[in-house]
Amino acid sequence: MPDGTATEPEIPAELATRLQRRGGAATIYDIAELAGVSPSTVSRALSKPGRISAKTEARVRAAAEQLNFRFNPMARALLTGRSHTFALVVADITNPVVFGIVRGAEHAASAAGYTLVIAESQESGEAEAEAIERLIPTVDGIVMATTRLSDERIVSVAERKPVVLINRAVEGIPSVLPNVEKGVSELLEHLAKLEHRSIVYLAGPESSWISDRRFDLMLEEADRLGFALVEIGPNVPTIDGGRAALRRVLAARPTAVIAFNDLMGLGLMQAAAEQGIQVPRQLSVAGFDDIFGSELITPPLTTVRAQLAEAGRRAVEDLLAGLSGDAGNSDQTRLSTTLIVRGSTGIAASTD
Repeated sequence: MPDGTATEPEIPAELATRLQRRGGAATIYDIAELAGVSPSTVSRALSKPGRISAKTEARVRAAAEQLNFRFNPMARALLTGRSHTFALVVADITNPVVFGIVRGAEHAASAAGYTLVIAESQESGEAEAEAIERLIPTVDGIVMATTRLSDERIVSVAERKPVVLINRAVEGIPSVLPNVEKGVSELLEHLAKLEHRSIVYLAGPESSWISDRRFDLMLEEADRLGFALVEIGPNVPTIDGGRAALRRVLAARPTAVIAFNDLMGLGLMQAAAEQGIQVPRQLSVAGFDDIFGSELITPPLTTVRAQLAEAGRRAVEDLLAGLSGDAGNSDQTRLSTTLIVRGSTGIAASTD
């Protein structure tokens, strides 16, 4: 007996039969049939709220709920040309630097209704290129963090999908960079005050733009501050890479070592301790990034802190700006760095 309350429209028998054959999985065409609207209206109602009348949108949503519909991102991509998915491509997912970048990028993507997928190249340019080829058809844009591709290949990718770089600069492509000049200058000034005059820079991977940029700046500062400066590398940017470099470091007889990243700095300190070399009394060590754990080693590591989560967030926001029709950031976003002085750097030891 009717009780005067509103009831949902009965699902037509033919539609119910089709749903049963498909195991109950509804499509936007089924919703359109039940709601009495076009499939494109269903798409707008579910993917772009507010674009149609409130009454029609409510009818569509009621039909979708009745059919237990879950919007398929790939179906939306076919209708709108957008998958609402971004890719974040990184060189090494085990590097703690990536954790902060992922967190910032994920927060920004989620807030905008986007899904973030992550691909790892394992420090291989070829593996990175292959991963990007697989991703391009299914994503709306790509954040390339710690990329190992050449400028030419990066430009080629950007011609096909929007790209934002982190820790890499390529003309004409938006990028998010730490203030390398400030970080290098403050670190070398700190070592100069501690009377260091012989410094080794443990370089990162051969294809690392930011490693090359740091050393170029160190060369300029070395002239100004009167340092003897030697570059040792390329090196694998891991704890093992830092450990393996100790023999070459000792052969250069420096009083201080600046590692490409904190992982290498930590590895170098571990190897030094095993050989009875005291840090910082006999050798000062510093790194870059201020990853989790840098302050937990004994002595804690002096480092240049980067805004990792902010870099991920800004990169995704630049992608969103470009997709919304804004020209976005066509140059570089510079994020401030901070020198964090800890116990791994001290007064220079004599090399005599």
